[in-house]
Amino acid sequence: MAAVEIYMWWLDLDLASKEWLRENLRTIELPETVKRGIFDAGGAGSLTDADWDFIETQSEFVD
Repeated sequence: MAAVEIYMWWLDLDLASKEWLRENLRTIELPETVKRGIFDAGGAGSLTDADWDFIETQSEFVD
């Protein structure tokens, strides 16, 4: 099964997880709360390099 692209679930991700990801770009180990937030929003619970690129360059800070 193909992974769901980040832009498909980013808007459904809780604000606390978004803020944590923006403040901790490209960290290897995600806290369980952030993993759960990603999974609940429709993601895989982990992030690819392309996902990190999206968070760094295209995610909006006005959520």
